[in-house]
Amino acid sequence: MQKIYRILPLYAFVPIIVCLFTNVITYFGTRIFTMGMYHYDLSIWLDDMIPFTPFMIIFYILAYVSWIVGFIIIGRESRKVCYEVCVAEQIAKLMCMVAFIVIPCTIVRPEITGDGVFEWLTGLIYRMDSPDNLLPSIHCLENWICFRGAMKCKKVGTGYRVIMFISAILVFASTLMVKQHVFLDVLTAIIVVETGLFAAKKFDLGRIYFIIEKKLSGILTKK
Repeated sequence: MQKIYRILPLYAFVPIIVCLFTNVITYFGTRIFTMGMYHYDLSIWLDDMIPFTPFMIIFYILAYVSWIVGFIIIGRESRKVCYEVCVAEQIAKLMCMVAFIVIPCTIVRPEITGDGVFEWLTGLIYRMDSPDNLLPSIHCLENWICFRGAMKCKKVGTGYRVIMFISAILVFASTLMVKQHVFLDVLTAIIVVETGLFAAKKFDLGRIYFIIEKKLSGILTKK
């Protein structure tokens, strides 16, 4: 356990676990309500202009790596930053939950005709990920919160922040170019993240985890 704590401080475990739990409930739980409902196609003319580019699936998959790194960096920065960013992420995810139920969306995916590695990877993602729960894009949401969280971190340099920004932009592009999302999905992902960050800072919602940490500490001390 000591090795794990060197990577991620103990105080960061609860908020990050809650982020993971919220993600599961939002992405999978909402399908209980939307199954059988009419799903809207919100693609616009701009989406029609974006070419289907299987090569971009690489950046779509690498997004998972950037999330792991991003949340570790945020968790290691400080309690204040960790708690504030995680609460913001959870607010954004709850907004997604409402959107998924109120405006269930779908996308028409192109037929994959090639037999290269990128086409195979794209087909694999298509089979694993059904074309729903699109607005806002959770893929884009997570990368944007990692970038915005990086902007709050003092222990990392400008280079890391630039890398996280470029990573976010590449993920945005990949979701559109492998036809996993449409433009409005990306735009609303940014909006819910910014709304979550604003609310978390404005109302000091990160204090929730300070309270939880104090309660847990008291329980463990008694034992």
